[in-house]
Amino acid sequence: MENSDTAGVIAPPPLLYLGSLASGAALNLLFPWPLLDAPHMLQVLGFLLAASGAFIARWSFVTMKRMGTSADPRKSSMALATGGPFRISRNPIYLAMTMLYVGAGLLLNSFWPLSFLFPLIFLMHYGVILKEEKYLEVKFGKPYLEYKLKTGRWF
Repeated sequence: MENSDTAGVIAPPPLLYLGSLASGAALNLLFPWPLLDAPHMLQVLGFLLAASGAFIARWSFVTMKRMGTSADPRKSSMALATGGPFRISRNPIYLAMTMLYVGAGLLLNSFWPLSFLFPLIFLMHYGVILKEEKYLEVKFGKPYLEYKLKTGRWF
């Protein structure tokens, strides 16, 4: 039985990101399409993006855990997270996953994973983020609407 006190997202966001990345990596194996012939700078940038994304993700999960709520959009939100990384972005975990995704694409030195980025962001926007926003508006009302006015969706 599905819990009605959830955002009703189309799929767990990590699966959307991993599926897109795996598809791009598989295409790269079949049809290699490097971004650069000398990828050293891409690898450095990719590592920095991935490491920064991992830091933001961890900070976000710790913040939500301290507030007594889950980061899983398939579970009920028990508190409105507005501190820590949520002061900078309403979606720091999705920002972090996007940074990890782009970092991985750069580390792979492949066009293919990056070619899936815009469709992935489109899917996240309409299938996850807008659903979560509607859910949080209903669940938390005025405090969430005020938070939305102060804090950007991505940053």
